[in-house]
Parts: sequence; structure tokens; C-alpha cells
Amino acid sequence: MEEKYQELKKIVEDELKEASSDHDMSHVMRVYNMCLRLAKDDQDVDLDILRPAALLHDIARVKEDRDKSGKIDHAILGAEMSERILKDLSFPAEKIERIKDCIITHRFRSENEPKTKEAKILSDVDKLDVLGAIGVARSFIIAGTYGEKLYSDTPVNTYIKENFVGGKSNGRIKDVLKHTPNLEFETKFKYIPYRLYTQRAKEIAESRLNFMKSFFERLKDEIYDEL
Repeated sequence: MEEKYQELKKIVEDELKEASSDHDMSHVMRVYNMCLRLAKDDQDVDLDILRPAALLHDIARVKEDRDKSGKIDHAILGAEMSERILKDLSFPAEKIERIKDCIITHRFRSENEPKTKEAKILSDVDKLDVLGAIGVARSFIIAGTYGEKLYSDTPVNTYIKENFVGGKSNGRIKDVLKHTPNLEFETKFKYIPYRLYTQRAKEIAESRLNFMKSFFERLKDEIYDEL
């Protein structure tokens, strides 16, 4: 089985070799390792589901990022790609379906809700990786990649109505050039604790979110010459 995991890792590395550093292999491995940490709290978690799901969860990320139509959802496409890969590696059909479910439901801006323990852990851990110091760093990597501004004082409710599909914060962003790291915090990061399932993830999120809140408050103060 370990040989299969090493093969999966190589496949994902190849698929993500041109990924932005906010969603590259280092992100995948942080998610993978923390999934294993959280799984230690529950002996009923099936690692033969969680481990491949964690490795494969962002395999379609580059394809979504390059999609100009906005129609590709990397969670949905990633599940489809994963099915073919797992079949080639002779994973059992029943486990493949459960792995696909984990991948489909891991995304924050989605209405697909995780139901199984493995899916909930992957969903939680993927969200934790956008919080704290790592979250701040990733936010500004994304901002640089897409040419976003450093900061925006646009009222959040107005911004959501104007720049999110359907006028809802769980919709896709229409124009990334109007997005900024602080707006990502206001529309996504601060709500993550309410979307977590495991107690340990909630504890980690609280600490990381407090750091981010302080950072963006400080950033605003410095931008507006209040410090």
C-alpha cells in the first residue's frame, strides 16, 4: 500500500508542478500531515480513505486556475481525475467512491457538505491552512499572482453583492482584480470556525484567526497613517 501512496504523490507533484505557491505541493503536504494528526483523535477514521483524499484534493487546481470560463470547479474535476488514477492503481471501488466524496466536499465556497469522518477532517484541515501566518502569506501570494491591491476599504456587504456570483459570499468571485487579502478575510476567513466539524480543528482555528485579525487591523492602521 505504501508504494501506491508514493505513486499518488508523484502523480500529484507532476500535476501541480506549475501551480502557484499558494496551492502547490507544499500546501498538499501540510494538509496531508495535519490530516494524520487530527485522525489520531479518532480510531474509527479510515486512513486508506483519508490519506489518498488528502494527497489528491487539489489535483485539478491548476486546471481551474487556467480556466477563463469560470466553469471548472477543482473539487468536482479533481474527484473525476482521482477516480481514473485510483482505478489505475487498483484501489477498491468502494474506497474510490468515498475518496471522491472527500474531494468533492472539501471546498469552502461550495454547497457540498462533508458527511463522513474522513471528509470532515479533510475539509477542516484544508480550511485551517488558510488561517494564521500561513494564511496571511498565502493571501498575499494570491494577491500578487492576480494583481490585487494591498487593501480595500469597500464596505463588505456592497462588495459581496457586486463581486460574488449570486451576491453570496459562498459564490465564486467575479473579478479577482477587485479582491484583496483583507476582503478575503472579511468574506471567508473569519467565518471558517463556523464551518469546522472537529473540536481540535476549532481550537487551532481560534488561535490562528486571532493572529489574522490583529494583522489586518494593524495593516489598516499603517495604511491610514494611524501608526
